[in-house]
Amino acid sequence: MSTASESPCLAEEKRIHVFWHEGMLKHETGKGVFDTGIDPGFLDVLEKHPENSDRIKNMLSILKRGPISPFLSWHSGRPALISELHSFHSPEYINELIEADRCGGKVFCSGTFLNPGSWHASLLAAGTALTAMKHILDGSGKIAYALVRPPGHHAQPTQADGYCFLNNAGLAVQSALETGCRKVVVVDVDVHYGNGTAEGFYHSNKVLTVSLHMNHGSWGSSHPQSGSVEEVGEGEGFGYNLNVPLPNGTGDKGYNYAMTKIVVPAVQKFEPDMVVLVVGQDSSAFDPNGRQCLTMEGYREIGKIMRSLADTHSDGRLLIVQEGGYHVTYAAYCLHATLEGVLNLPHPLLTDPIGYYPEQESHSIQVIDSIEQYQKDAPILKGM
Repeated sequence: MSTASESPCLAEEKRIHVFWHEGMLKHETGKGVFDTGIDPGFLDVLEKHPENSDRIKNMLSILKRGPISPFLSWHSGRPALISELHSFHSPEYINELIEADRCGGKVFCSGTFLNPGSWHASLLAAGTALTAMKHILDGSGKIAYALVRPPGHHAQPTQADGYCFLNNAGLAVQSALETGCRKVVVVDVDVHYGNGTAEGFYHSNKVLTVSLHMNHGSWGSSHPQSGSVEEVGEGEGFGYNLNVPLPNGTGDKGYNYAMTKIVVPAVQKFEPDMVVLVVGQDSSAFDPNGRQCLTMEGYREIGKIMRSLADTHSDGRLLIVQEGGYHVTYAAYCLHATLEGVLNLPHPLLTDPIGYYPEQESHSIQVIDSIEQYQKDAPILKGM
């Protein structure tokens, strides 16, 4: 199952270890009006829920058969143990998930359906992220990518949210801390606020959570966090949650500006010994679930920046965890571009098949400058 056998002499810095298990395809999310599961009775064609297995199948195939394939080594994931889940989630919440699965399923919140097969897929997603992190921590590889679903970054310690049941990245971060890492930075570029991960480490000064997301605010009781710049952490974690809410329409230049002006300086000041990139391709210009305008080139640059941060601070150790991305074709292309950037290849391996919207970045730049100024005046990392 390993591409490594095709390139036995490939240097570790030019290799990404991909962790995957086909059992994650068995999470069925149904059809309806977008993500509601509703059949109004007057539509002849009902669309698949955006978080469906087709999106992951294309990500899988582009990595296996696309031009990046010689740079990848493949490894099997595994289901997480219930005891492992308690490092991030409350026992009561885990019991609620187990009971929902035993009873044949449950709607946890809008668009978030636990159906037969969903719980095992969730355990596989969590265990696969944990296995990818362990691969790095054991010294078996520098860069690992957990190709997982259901996604996880909205799952909070005590509740599901936004298609997410278990916080895959949060569990991996917790395992890194328990294994001896002093400080971990999590940079989340999914189009939606990584509220679950932020909530899980909101009182910790050992994890810097950074989220670049569209400015969507709270969307109800399952997602009470707003993702605003004012949400900076509490207690020992005061100043260690960094939100970068970007205006709708932010594209490649705006994201690059935010990464270089805000994210990179914060990570440099924090000095982590483990770097985690939480990536969702729903920030792309063509995603049905977001309103941003990243293209393949923008994702490629994000990958390069994250690789540079890992090389500088964590001896090249970088875990990448998959989140959203709902355009069945373009999400796969943007994933390919992200990993090209992480590999720091001299030239793109794939050209953009769809095209490019001209970017009007002036408003985004103004907003990012104001966020930067707020953080200079606020307690972000002031205790360091």
